[in-house]
Amino acid sequence: MTGLFIPVLHGATAERPDEIDTLQTAGVICDTLRQLGHRSDLVHIGSDFAAISKLCATRPDLIFNLVEAIDGDCGLAAEIPVELERLGIPFTGCGALASELCLTKPGMKRALEAAGLPTPAWSLTGAGLIDVPRVIVKSVDEHASFGIDADSVVAGDQAGREISWRQSRFGGTFFAETFVEGREFNISVLEQASGPAVLPPAEIMFVGYGEGRPTIVDYEAKWVAGTHGFENTPRRFDFPVEDTDLLGRLTDLTLDAWRLFGLAGYARVDFRVDAHGRPWILEVNTNPCLAPDAGFVAAAARQGIGFGDLIARIVACALDRVREVA
Repeated sequence: MTGLFIPVLHGATAERPDEIDTLQTAGVICDTLRQLGHRSDLVHIGSDFAAISKLCATRPDLIFNLVEAIDGDCGLAAEIPVELERLGIPFTGCGALASELCLTKPGMKRALEAAGLPTPAWSLTGAGLIDVPRVIVKSVDEHASFGIDADSVVAGDQAGREISWRQSRFGGTFFAETFVEGREFNISVLEQASGPAVLPPAEIMFVGYGEGRPTIVDYEAKWVAGTHGFENTPRRFDFPVEDTDLLGRLTDLTLDAWRLFGLAGYARVDFRVDAHGRPWILEVNTNPCLAPDAGFVAAAARQGIGFGDLIARIVACALDRVREVA
């Protein structure tokens, strides 16, 4: 189906590398929608949400939702699906309930624990993790590894102090999570007419990481070109036969998370796998990056789905949900 009006909605500013990436991605998707035969505009939404009222007046057929934060506030991102659903405006990606359940990492982890799905032990204050050899301190609701660096991994008895320091340094709320020594995987899912389809699993490789450097994808590794992390954390899609059972378990857990949170459209689940081969769910991302060089797009390409086809499939899936509701 072509000739639809599909504006691309985002809340990014040009103040951080990850926000700039969102701006650039929004532009690329807008251009791609036009190439697919649709009308599209870039629409920035601020904290007053005025852009949504203006969008209502233009009667879009669908909104391509790229809002991960609004003027730097990730806590507002989940309000977009809520408001769009309230107004009856269709949009791509996960719905309001899933977005709210996964808005904060502790909230997400509580849901995983209640469902019996494996996620590392955690604490908002560091209490209860004193005897853990190493923990990682991270933001409750920030995306893109903001506030995470090599010094985020500390001994369990230092968790409380590190939480306090990072809250004063970066703002917002931080928490501590048991650091799982081992491998890291990203599992992307693309919804199709037949249901959610798991794309080829990707493992993040940590090349040249010495004894003292934790194997994590921190902010520098994601966004700061020229740094050790940025240059030495490639992803791979080829695995030896002995990983077959592990990859199957990662796939099963990803689909368990998809069903638990009621995900839709596209999503990504991040894992660590410990030295005993046990997978642990770190995060369920309801709005993973769709930049042409992002992991989700790379997984789709590995499946033979080019960028234009990927955007078309995301649009088609969202429109199918509209028809189902109607």
